[in-house]
Formats: sequence, C-alpha cells, structure tokens
Amino acid sequence: MDNIMSSKFMDEVSNMAGELGDSVTNLAKASINREYTIKDIKTNDEELKKFLFTLGCYEGEAVTVISVLAENYVITVKDARYSIDKDLAEAIIV
Repeated sequence: MDNIMSSKFMDEVSNMAGELGDSVTNLAKASINREYTIKDIKTNDEELKKFLFTLGCYEGEAVTVISVLAENYVITVKDARYSIDKDLAEAIIV
C-alpha cells in the first residue's frame, strides 16, 4: 500500500514539474539569465524569419535573455548580443 501511494505521489510531482517546465512558450515570457533552446520561429513573415536566421536564431540553437527594458530584449545567441523588440521575442518559441 505504501508503495502504491508513494508511486502516485511521485507521478503527481513529476507531472507538476513538467507543467512548470512547459510554461515558457516564447522569449517574451522567458526568465532572465536562463538558457533556452529555440524550438521554432512562429511568424508568417518570411523576411522576419530570414532576419532571425542571420542572427543565428533557428531551431536547436541556444538563446539567453540577458535583460528586458521597456519591451526591448537583450539576448545572446552564439556568443553575440542582440537587442530585439517584443514582437521578435514573441516569435521565438523556446
């Protein structure tokens, strides 16, 4: 009986941890100084996608938000720092 209760408790804790980890969907909602992996670029604007690609923002690449000031996000990608606006930050899915 104890093993069953313990197993159920561990499953609930695991589910809660998974839900917390999935709460960040884009860079606009990301924590500062935490590294994320880019999962997708969500935009219908091909020019925007190409621009982000030239910065090194593409699927599988690591990105970190360094600071946020008045809807401007300073990020690091491939050891370079860039300042992007909120629209760009929302397009980068992590």
